[in-house]
Amino acid sequence: MKHDKPLVFATSSYLELQGQIAALADFDLGQLERKQFPDGEHYQRILSDVDGRDAVVVGGTINETETLELYDLACGLVQEDVRSLTLVIPFFGYATMERVSKPREIVTAKTRARLLSSIPVPATGSRVVLLDLHSEGIPFYFEGAIRPVHLRGTPVIMRAAQRLAGPGFVLAATDAGRAKWVERMALDSGVTASFVFKRRHEDGTTEVTAVSAHVKGAHVVIYDDMIRTGGSLINAARAYRAAGAASISAIATHGVLPGDALGRLQRSGLFEHIVCTDSHPRALELRSSLLEIESVAGLFADYLKSEL
Repeated sequence: MKHDKPLVFATSSYLELQGQIAALADFDLGQLERKQFPDGEHYQRILSDVDGRDAVVVGGTINETETLELYDLACGLVQEDVRSLTLVIPFFGYATMERVSKPREIVTAKTRARLLSSIPVPATGSRVVLLDLHSEGIPFYFEGAIRPVHLRGTPVIMRAAQRLAGPGFVLAATDAGRAKWVERMALDSGVTASFVFKRRHEDGTTEVTAVSAHVKGAHVVIYDDMIRTGGSLINAARAYRAAGAASISAIATHGVLPGDALGRLQRSGLFEHIVCTDSHPRALELRSSLLEIESVAGLFADYLKSEL
């Protein structure tokens, strides 16, 4: 007897999000056997009966190992005759390498999209669900029959901002590049938007030259799609503090935070709170009194329930 509920699988780094999405969507958990051979090669075996069922795979392209684990698992599910396949990719790696800026550069965001586009297509189709991409053009890199879907994390971001700052805060961007996102979120939520103007010098350094809105005495919540080293966030926070902000918090969809990035943010002394979602496992790993986590599981579960 076949079951009607979709099955949710995940790569190794996304097991927590797998469980949350499955519970919220009332889907079944897919079962896998995994192990690693002495030479470092990886083994996966699908334990669930997937024949004729809709399958969801949660996994980010956070490194090469996870990308290939996602690819291998998806191919295996199609081979075992799933009815449909949905890739849920909370964090799409190489999102900042989405275009050529120097001759002969390889646009890795495009090659990763092509790789995932080569996954065989099951009987009723496949899609890839992406979250708060660094570039609006990335979905167009996917080819063939796979359908890209770009979800916005705005409900999660604004819920976190309102929890931290209460009514009347200023929603700010790190630079003009994020200004449209921030302006759209601020307009929808009825708060003031602000961003900083920068001047880039020949040596590659940047200088903040102005702040676009009145922030004196306000709680400023800075939003960026991702936090890597934290440099841009710190420079923006200094500008808002110099403009008279009473307090500053930071929210990012993707907390990549390599090395000592979080320590650098903490030592700056500029931030009351930093919030990231669980789109990247590194943020969960670093969760602390300074770094709080908001889950995107509900966002993905709502979408999946409406489509499967």
